Amino acid sequence: MDDVTRILNAIRGGEIDAGKELMSAVYAELRRIAVARMAREQPGQTLQPTALVHEAWMRLGDQPFESRAHFFGAAAEAMRRILVDRARRNGYAKRGGGAEHVDLEEVEVAAPTADADELLAVNDALERLEVRDPRGAQLVKLRYFAGLSFEETADVLGVSVTTAKRDWNYARAWLHQAITAG
Repeated sequence: MDDVTRILNAIRGGEIDAGKELMSAVYAELRRIAVARMAREQPGQTLQPTALVHEAWMRLGDQPFESRAHFFGAAAEAMRRILVDRARRNGYAKRGGGAEHVDLEEVEVAAPTADADELLAVNDALERLEVRDPRGAQLVKLRYFAGLSFEETADVLGVSVTTAKRDWNYARAWLHQAITAG
C-alpha cells in the first residue's frame, strides 16, 4: 500500500492530522499536474498553477477517497471543471456578459481566443464520450487536463500502459470526430 492510500485510510478512520499529511504527500504531484496543464493555456493567463491546485483542493473537500487512483482522478476532474468554468465565464464575458451593447465601428475589438472555445468544445465532446466509454473519458481527463504520462495514467486507472495507449487512440479519434462534426 502506498503512502497516499495509507493516508486516505487514516482519514476515513478519523485521524485528525491525516488531512494535513495528505496535502504534504500529494502537493508536489498536484502542482506538477497543474503546471503541465497551465503550460497549455494562453499566455497572460491570470490563473497560476498554485491557485489551480488550491482551488482543486478546496473543491475536493472532505469526500472520502478509496485509493490513490480515486484521489488523483477526482483531483484531475476538479482541475478540469475549474478550467472549464473559467472558460465559460470568459466566453460569457466575451459575448457581452450583460454589458451595454455598443456599435463595433466605435471601438477596436481584439480577436477572440480559440483556447477557451477549444476547451469548451473538448469538454462537451468529453461529456458525450463519458456516456459511451467512461474509462476512455477518464483517461482523457488524466492525460489532457491533468497532464499525466501514459505510465501514470495506466497506474491511476489500474490498466496496462498498452491498454491506456489503445484507449487514448480510440478516445482521441472519437473526440476529434465529435468535435469536427458539430
